[in-house]
Amino acid sequence: MKTGQIRTTVVGAGAIGGLIAAAAVRAGHAVSVVARGKTLDAIRGDGICIIDDEGETVTRVIATDTPAELGVQDFVVVALKAQALPGVAASLAPLVGPDTVIVAAMNGLPWWFLAGTDGPLATTPIEAVDPNGAVSAALPPRRSIGCVVHLSSSTDAPGVVRRGRGNHLIVGAPRVANGGPGAPDALGAHAAAFAGAMREGGFEVALADDIRTEIWAKLWGNMNMNPLSALTGSTSTQLLDDPFTHALVLRMMEEAEAIGARLGLSTGMSPAERIAVTRRLGSFRTSMLQDFEAGRPLEVGPILGVFPELGRKLGVPTPFCDAVLGLLRQRAANSGL
Repeated sequence: MKTGQIRTTVVGAGAIGGLIAAAAVRAGHAVSVVARGKTLDAIRGDGICIIDDEGETVTRVIATDTPAELGVQDFVVVALKAQALPGVAASLAPLVGPDTVIVAAMNGLPWWFLAGTDGPLATTPIEAVDPNGAVSAALPPRRSIGCVVHLSSSTDAPGVVRRGRGNHLIVGAPRVANGGPGAPDALGAHAAAFAGAMREGGFEVALADDIRTEIWAKLWGNMNMNPLSALTGSTSTQLLDDPFTHALVLRMMEEAEAIGARLGLSTGMSPAERIAVTRRLGSFRTSMLQDFEAGRPLEVGPILGVFPELGRKLGVPTPFCDAVLGLLRQRAANSGL
């Protein structure tokens, strides 16, 4: 990566993207954001406003809805809702040059998750997040790293982000089988540089040896609680206190665990232990429930749809995930989401 001021574009200037863009500015990067509609207008006029316990801060950035205007970047941070990425991926290709590093800061499995792994699915797109490989064609997996977000934030208004609980990011490159392109020795230094910038910008940041494990561990907790909360309107505590929904959470986790085993992924804990972690977070309304109540599109494919798809490809039965996915799709469709 070139010396001098680092050019960083954040795609999606919402609750997470806004925080990342502001942190990159504080770290001295030349920052642009790709946004649209009222968010674009607000950032162009008033900047990104961050509200926290200490008050309000405003960060000025370049904002556009036409990525080609920005040219090739050093870092491209994708902070969209994952279901929106296939529709805009082709427009992001002008941001990516031979040395660009693409950072996936989204819920669910990123489009590059299987690329470079040692197994039968290494060259197979995950249709739930990368239909027909369209995202990978625009955003090369060999140039991609991950950023797992462990914090809560919300948008009070377009361009206005309110910090919630937590301030933690985990950044890293995916480990690639046989040291192929995109292995940590090729991307690890760039992941460390991005982690350093986010730390300088105010986040608590850990650097992961293999970011896939961290992505899988977070998703393992989300792939059951998020869909079930959107279906029922219940908080995490309500779902876990009811013996029947508690049992359903466990069955879904067991199916995901079996898929992870086929992919060589382990979270290092049992489903019961992961539920205990969720319990310690207190009673909360999941992000999918919040999206449902706000009338926003749901992250059905990236958070849950990937599991039945991977189960079919790997020969792992997923009857509980299948049933919840069918119900969730109908719930979203019937609500216009």
